[in-house]
Amino acid sequence: MSLDDETEVILQKATFGAGCFWCVEAIFERLDGVADVGVGYSGGNSDNPTYDEVCGGATGHAEVIRILFNPEIITYEKLLKVFWSSHDPTTLNRQGGDIGTQYRSVIFHHTGEQRKMAEKLKIDLEKNKIFKEPVVTEISPLINYFAAENYHQNYYRLNSTAPYCLA
Repeated sequence: MSLDDETEVILQKATFGAGCFWCVEAIFERLDGVADVGVGYSGGNSDNPTYDEVCGGATGHAEVIRILFNPEIITYEKLLKVFWSSHDPTTLNRQGGDIGTQYRSVIFHHTGEQRKMAEKLKIDLEKNKIFKEPVVTEISPLINYFAAENYHQNYYRLNSTAPYCLA
C-alpha cells in the first residue's frame, strides 16, 4: 500500500464532568470508537491543581474526563447521549453522595460545533421532558485541562473491587 492509499483518522476531543471521574471514565472507555479516556480537572482558576485542592472546592475546577474519539466510529452526539444518560444532570453540584462544585454536570466544548450540539440536545431534553426536574448541566468553552495524578488514571479498571467502585 502506498502512502497515497492511506487515510489518516484525526481523533477529536470531548471533555465532560458528570460526578466522580473514576466512574465516568469507566463508562466511556468501553465505547467503540473511543481511543483513550483520561481523568483530570477543568474549569477552574488555578494552574496544575492537585486532587486535594480541587476537592477542597477553592479552585473552581470540576473533575472531568477527556475523551479522544474517532468520529468515523462514534459521533460527538452519541457521546453526549451517553453523557446525559450516565448521570443525573438535574442535580446542581452533586452526583449521589459526592457533593461540591467539583462534581457538577458540565460539558466543556472544544469547538463551536460541539457547543451547538450540546445546547441543542440540552434543549431537546427539556422540551421532551426526559427528566422531571430541569437540566442544570453547564455548557462552557474549554479554557484549561490538567491531567489528574497518575493514581487516578484507569482507577476503576485497576480497582474494580474497591468499596467505592462497588457502590
